[in-house]
Amino acid sequence: MDKQALEIVKKLRAKGFVAYYAGGYVRDKILGLPSDDIDIATNALPEDIQKIFKKTFPKGVAFGVISVLMGKHEYEVATFRKEGEYSDGRRPDHVEYTDAKGDAIRRDFTINGMFYDPLEKKIIDFVGGERDIKSKLIRAIGDAEERFTEDKLRILRAVRFSANLNFEIEEKTKKAVKKMAPQIHQVSSERIREEILKILTGGRAKKGFELLDELGLLEEILPEIVKMKGVEQPPEFHPEGDVYVHTMMMLDMLKKGVTRDFAFAVLLHDVGKPPTFIVKERIRFDGHVEVGADMAVEICKKLKFSNKAIQHIYELIRQHLKFKDVKKMRESTLKRFLRQDRFSDHLELHRIDCLCSHGSLESYEFCQEKLALFKKEKMKPKPLIGGKDLIKMGLKPGPLFRKVLTHIEDLQLEGKVKTKKQALEQAEEYVSKQ
Repeated sequence: MDKQALEIVKKLRAKGFVAYYAGGYVRDKILGLPSDDIDIATNALPEDIQKIFKKTFPKGVAFGVISVLMGKHEYEVATFRKEGEYSDGRRPDHVEYTDAKGDAIRRDFTINGMFYDPLEKKIIDFVGGERDIKSKLIRAIGDAEERFTEDKLRILRAVRFSANLNFEIEEKTKKAVKKMAPQIHQVSSERIREEILKILTGGRAKKGFELLDELGLLEEILPEIVKMKGVEQPPEFHPEGDVYVHTMMMLDMLKKGVTRDFAFAVLLHDVGKPPTFIVKERIRFDGHVEVGADMAVEICKKLKFSNKAIQHIYELIRQHLKFKDVKKMRESTLKRFLRQDRFSDHLELHRIDCLCSHGSLESYEFCQEKLALFKKEKMKPKPLIGGKDLIKMGLKPGPLFRKVLTHIEDLQLEGKVKTKKQALEQAEEYVSKQ
């Protein structure tokens, strides 16, 4: 990617244009972090860019952005620009082309407002980004409220950069975030979701969510998490404290790069506890798993998660208490539990749930042992009989079909049936009892 991006800069320079690497790549280069893309800023107009490069498409030509294809990679090449009014709080009504300095001062934060000249190998910094990186500060460029008014997502991005980079938010910028937090609803659900997930998977999720809470953003975007505060738990199972404390401890155990679905399930795994809190012989949360799984689905739908992601998050929450019963399960039930898709996520959720509460990993270790043992066997054996066999027995398709076939698979999983003949005999016996 570096070679291809450098080639783009060289071609633009050869035609007499200014061209630099811009934004996040420059920040990450100074911090010594890997960067997954390189954006290029130039004084070449969109039509100039399209003439110079063979493979392009107008990704955001109205905003001066052209995508240049080099090999398998896509590079955004943007004309230096300053922006007009943001009447919708999301995107500018129009743009005007400018020079490098004019382009820098319209960006969000100083750490993202620098350029890098790959030919001269030097940083071009009009906004004090290098200074703030050294001071570990997130500072809005110019007036913070003005920057946030232009694009309300920047309110969330300030928290995300603070958490991911382990920087503090500069005081004036912080005050502006807190003041403008209620305006986050002007941002689309999809954009909010992406920032939440970047906080959860960036390696410092606890810091990020505590900051969201401190600045009033958590109440706006995920009030269900705020409601966990002060919800006591049985001390014999949860000596660590209330539901909110427990959840924050679990977020603190999320490593950088964890999968998005898993991280969101960790955040919401106990979301059903506040509405099911009751004190009987002790504190109880009867039905909180089912309630929480359903609540998670609604939250995910609001944030426009994919159906596939919603299903996985739902199952992780719905099944997270099943581990307490693994030692009592029939072998067939246990094998079905262990063989489900992405079971490693279920296992890891259980592990950190235990470590952030009573501390016992007995069920976790039991499952690990059984997984190693069952590797030598088929946890999903080829069916010995099917629907056609049941029809030959005189059965009509219906609910009983599934019951019979499940019963036979149970016997297979437990090693009690190994041939088709045995399966048919057991099926007839089962049907006669029904």
